[in-house]
Amino acid sequence: MKIKEIKINNYGNLKNKEINLENKINIIYGKNESGKSTLLNYIKNIFYGISKNKNGKDISEYEKYLPWNEEEFSGKIKYELDNGESFEVFRDFKKKNPKIFNSNLEDISGQFNIDKKDGNKFFYEQTKVDEGMFTSTVLSMQQEVKLSKSEENVLVQKVANLAASGDDNISYKRAVDRLNRRQLDEVGTDRSQEKPINQVRKQLENIIVDIKTIEQEKNSLEILKDNLEKIDSDVKEKEEKNGAILELHKIKNVNEIEKEKINVKEKINNEKKEKINKLNLEKNELNKKIEINNLNNKKNIKIKQKNNKKINLFFIIFLIIIILFNLINFIFIKNKILNYLLLILIPILLILFFVTKKINNKKNNLNNKNIINNLDEDLSIKINNINTQINLLNEEIINQDKIIKEENNKLNLDYNLLINNLINKYNNNEIINLINNLKENNLENINYYIQKNQEEINNKKIEKNKIDIKIENINSNLEKLINLEEERTKLEEDLKQLEDKNNSFNIAKEVLQNAYEKMKNNVTPKFTKNLSETINKISNGKYNKVTVNDEIGLMVELENGEYVSADRLSIGTIDELYLSLRLSMAEEISEETMPIILDEAFAYFDDYRLENALKFLIDELKENQIILFTCTKREEEILNKLNIKYNLIEL
Repeated sequence: MKIKEIKINNYGNLKNKEINLENKINIIYGKNESGKSTLLNYIKNIFYGISKNKNGKDISEYEKYLPWNEEEFSGKIKYELDNGESFEVFRDFKKKNPKIFNSNLEDISGQFNIDKKDGNKFFYEQTKVDEGMFTSTVLSMQQEVKLSKSEENVLVQKVANLAASGDDNISYKRAVDRLNRRQLDEVGTDRSQEKPINQVRKQLENIIVDIKTIEQEKNSLEILKDNLEKIDSDVKEKEEKNGAILELHKIKNVNEIEKEKINVKEKINNEKKEKINKLNLEKNELNKKIEINNLNNKKNIKIKQKNNKKINLFFIIFLIIIILFNLINFIFIKNKILNYLLLILIPILLILFFVTKKINNKKNNLNNKNIINNLDEDLSIKINNINTQINLLNEEIINQDKIIKEENNKLNLDYNLLINNLINKYNNNEIINLINNLKENNLENINYYIQKNQEEINNKKIEKNKIDIKIENINSNLEKLINLEEERTKLEEDLKQLEDKNNSFNIAKEVLQNAYEKMKNNVTPKFTKNLSETINKISNGKYNKVTVNDEIGLMVELENGEYVSADRLSIGTIDELYLSLRLSMAEEISEETMPIILDEAFAYFDDYRLENALKFLIDELKENQIILFTCTKREEEILNKLNIKYNLIEL
């Protein structure tokens, strides 16, 4: 295979580039940052596509080479296979699949398989080289100076595949990986909880638990039903009790109301009795006033009589004085006029005295009598009124007492009758005893008993509801039991099939492992022989033997016979070894003569090593196209020195 033309429309920092390559040696020269590595990636990506996966990096290849101005992100490559067929591939890197044209410029893109992940597999089908092998052998990226152990193993597997079957896709590692993936996806492992075998086991365990639970519930069903009957009986009995007590409460409540009415009447009667007592007290007070008034009147009469006596005495004395004065005048003075006047005055005074005395006595007697009579009359009226009120109240009290007595008798008779009727209503001795015990209690105690009994009824009903739900769930689960048994049988069969399939996978891997070991033992010697011959020529005989160790990797025999790991050698020697490894694989990876593309592969070579390497490329790889990327003029100078033609492209 030879690459003929490269056209880059826009890719990374490369834009509008056209490069023509020769069949033999091509040197692509450019200073650092001129785009050599970008061109190298372009060649790989146009064959295999560009990845948008970061794969642990900060940015993906797609993001890295996507033009900043978001212009066209595309290009084309023209190449020719060993059979002379030429192809042109145009790829828009923003799309998954390229367009492939044959030499007649017919679009043959549909003739190749399309992979969901990688896109069109045209280049792999033409060369049998996948992207991993391409970058591990024919394409050497800048500063790749050694292979990792995993890459060495991949190469060993590729060589083993080619040697045994002619198809590098029939790979032990890939086959094992696919078997492991299929085993993981179709069966699973002990740690893969979401895979089929563990899901089936988990489902089976859950179903077995469900079946056992349902069977246990089935055994407890009769107990639950017995409990339910007992609860129903208890609730019925307690509700009957509560009904009786509620009726008792109603009877007592009516009785209490009627009693309260009678009490009101008794209270009124008591108030009337209190009023009679107050009236008697008031009457007694009035009687006391009459007695006091009588005493006072007698006293006043005596005082007036005494005063009258004093007046009478005074008048008598006055009269005596006048008489004496008249006698004196008659005897000694002998004034007849005075004598006559005095004689006339004495009878007048006597008449006036007796008349005045009579009038005053009559007047005093009348006044005293009037005062006594008025006062006694007022007090007597009040006393009579009080007596009237007392008589009326006593009469009302007697009548009311009679009514109260009759109502009490009737109330007691009615109450006892209602209680007896209530007792006769129930044949339950416990309820009868309960009524007899509570009938003398007050309403508060009966309310407390009703409330307590109702709480017990409610608790029993809650318990009954819970049991009903359990029974309903059990009956529902019993209906599911047949389905669960069928499902368990099916899951057991599925588990058996998965276990059989798992055993098949394990047997297949064991057989594959044995086959791989045999192929490895046959292929590895050939691989190390080719590698040893190549390094011998490149190193001009300094290193003669290279071998592969599964634990250490590449081992090189030094001139003194000591074997050392490749990573202990100088960078230049590792470069030689790495180049030898790639070149030794060039003829093994494909039936096509693949181009050898090296990017700064000789950076750590001295001029002597570089000249040997170039001679080897020219002499041993005569049929391969050589494309060298470099930032120095050393390759040109040595090729000019050796008088070897080459195609120079400057970026």
